[in-house]
Order: sequence, then C-alpha cells, then structure tokens
Amino acid sequence: MANTTLSLIFDTDSHFLQIMNHCPKAIHIHEEGPREGFQIEPGPIATADKVKFIEALANTGLKEVQAVSFVNPKRVPGMADAEEVARLIRRKEGVRYTSVWLNLKGLERAMQTPLDVYGRLQISASESFSIKNTGKNTQDTLIEQRQIIEFCMEKNLSIDSAIVMTAFGCNIEGEIKEEKVTQQINLLMNLLKEYDMRLPYLRLADTVGWANPRSMDRVISSVQDKWPELSLGLHLHDTRGTGLANAVVGLSKGIEHFDSSCAGLGGCPFAGHKGAAGNICTEDLVFLCEEMGISTGVDLDALIECAHMAEGIVGHALPGKVMRGGSLSKYKNHTQGF
Repeated sequence: MANTTLSLIFDTDSHFLQIMNHCPKAIHIHEEGPREGFQIEPGPIATADKVKFIEALANTGLKEVQAVSFVNPKRVPGMADAEEVARLIRRKEGVRYTSVWLNLKGLERAMQTPLDVYGRLQISASESFSIKNTGKNTQDTLIEQRQIIEFCMEKNLSIDSAIVMTAFGCNIEGEIKEEKVTQQINLLMNLLKEYDMRLPYLRLADTVGWANPRSMDRVISSVQDKWPELSLGLHLHDTRGTGLANAVVGLSKGIEHFDSSCAGLGGCPFAGHKGAAGNICTEDLVFLCEEMGISTGVDLDALIECAHMAEGIVGHALPGKVMRGGSLSKYKNHTQGF
C-alpha cells in the first residue's frame, strides 16, 4: 500500500512538472474591472469613484487597465461618463489605460480622450450573439472590420490584437465547434493579408462561461495547430465556476495574456441570461500564478485592497475568493523562524 501511495505521489508530481514545463515564466494581465464591472451595475457609479478605483489598480503593478467603453449610453448607461472618466485619470508611467469600442463611432470617441488607443478587430463565433451584441452578422462585421483597418491606416494606429467572442459556447446558439472558431479566425486573417498585415496576438473569449478544461484544451490546440506562430490570450468568464480551471489549461498551453477583473466585477449585458458572471477574478489569478511560480508583477496585497474598494463602491458582495482569504505572505513569514 505504501509503495502504491508513493508511486501515485511521484506520478502526480511528475505530471505537474510536465505541465509547468509548458507554462510561461510570466504572464501579462489586462485588468478589465473598471469597464467590465461598472458597465453592468444597475445603480449609478460616481465618476470620482471610477477614477479612484482605476488609479488604485494602476498602483498595484498592473501594466494595463481597461478604464471605460465607448458605447451607446442608452444601451449601457453605466458608461455614459466615459469621456469624463478618461479625462480625470491621473496616469501612472508605464501603465496602459485602454478602452472598449465596438464600431468606428466608438473608436473616434476614444481618440478624443487621453487614453491609449489601438486598433482592435473582433468577430464572434456565434452569429446570434454577434447580432445581439453589435447588431451585425458575420458578413456585416467583416465589412466593419475592413473599415476599421482602413481607418487605422489613415490615422497611423497600429492593429494590436483581435478577439473571437463566444469561442467556447453561446447561450443562444449552444455549443460552438472548434472548426467554427478557426473558420472565423481565418476570415480575419485573410482580411489582414489583403493589407499585408499580421496579427500580434489573438484573444479567445469564453464570453458567457461555457468552457471547461476539456473544451479549453480542444479549442486552444486547434488554433495553435493552425497558427503555431500566433500569440494567444484568454478572456474567461467565471459564470459556472470553471474560470480558474480553464486558466490553468491556458497556462499549460503556454498562454501569456489573460483578461481579468478585480474582485470578479462585471458580466456581459448581452449574454442571454441574468447570471452572466464577470471575468475571472484578478487577485485569484495572481495568487494562483504566483503560487505556481509564474510571475505576474502584481502586488497581491495591494490588489486585495482594491477588491475591497470595489465592493464598497458597488455596495454589495463580489465573488472574489482571495479578497476574503487573503494572501499567504503573513503565514509564510510567520513560519520562517520554525
């Protein structure tokens, strides 16, 4: 029995080391809490509170904070003060302050602010979600992406990334096959080729929380097999509690870019159901990675303070775990003398 137990432990450790061999040494976190979180809150959030939260996040070591979205305020009233928020942020050197926009009108609004603006392309694996989210099917989306590329060329804006939404499933259309995901990516790639452009990196989005570790592995593998040179990122919603498990699969596939949301703020207002949880929680992701020996460059204790700040701003409990349990630093320091 003892030999069997030792064998299981050895095999487990050996398998873990194999996983770690494929993990990146460090990851880049794109913090989306201020945008993803405040856009879905039912009550008005004071502009000053949004700015205070964004500035606090920038002081944790995070290098990219998504501050606002430039969208129709009638559809997303929580972002009606986007220009004001952008104007009031006291910027920290070395931090990118980004935004979301869904069309040329939104991009033009973003360019009138002090925020960091880059060209970004998008497509959805689910036609139904695309129509619900942007009012456009795939064909119309591609027409608009062409317009965005030409606008960016005219304004000397670089195309820094693209995102495939509902890459793992959709509450309207159901399961999304990996073949559909690669088909949609191929449409974007062919479009970029027309302009002799290449894509720096691509984000795969589990927009409504359908993914599980198996489907995560399957979709990522299918994309990596077809475009091995393409850098990938993950945008993971934790709607059904599999977000961090899916992140581990992404790490094991060498993925270095992750979107996340402090305290688990947010959700997708066009997901097709009311329980659309936000992105994976930033402090939970930081804790996971640092404990696995993967550097994030983030001060976890400072980030936990931001999570509590977020909870105070929205006035209700948020789903983050590490903000409750705390980091392990004080316990590790306490035991060093034993």
